Amino acid sequence: MQKIIKIRTTDHNALYDITSDVGEVIRESGVKTGHASVYARGATCAVMIQENWDDSVQNDVITLLGRMIPEGIWQHDLQDNNGAAHLKAGLVGPSETIPVIDGKPGLSTWQNIFLCEFDGPRSQREIVVTVIADSQQILQQP
Repeated sequence: MQKIIKIRTTDHNALYDITSDVGEVIRESGVKTGHASVYARGATCAVMIQENWDDSVQNDVITLLGRMIPEGIWQHDLQDNNGAAHLKAGLVGPSETIPVIDGKPGLSTWQNIFLCEFDGPRSQREIVVTVIADSQQILQQP
């Protein structure tokens, strides 16, 4: 099963928790054991698994990336002033693969799935979630 999650972002750089959205797609799929691929469609956003106890780790991620990749010094800025966003997205990466266990995302207690926005705000970001059953579940279906 494949579904596109659409969200609006409100900040230039921020992490948005999409764990419940991904969980809903997994539930809708009916897959009990397998994998879910979570892929951000966009060259200036990414997907990350990170802690969601409070905003501190999310803020630290944005701070770290901002220090590593400052704004306004890249060749690409001459074209559309978002060179840093492209570099941050490339460093974090566009996707994560999450195990599906008992029909739910196989995350630990402190793990959540985030869309990382590096070039917002955006009226719409798309995240493709593809859920694939393992071969044993497929073979057991009538």
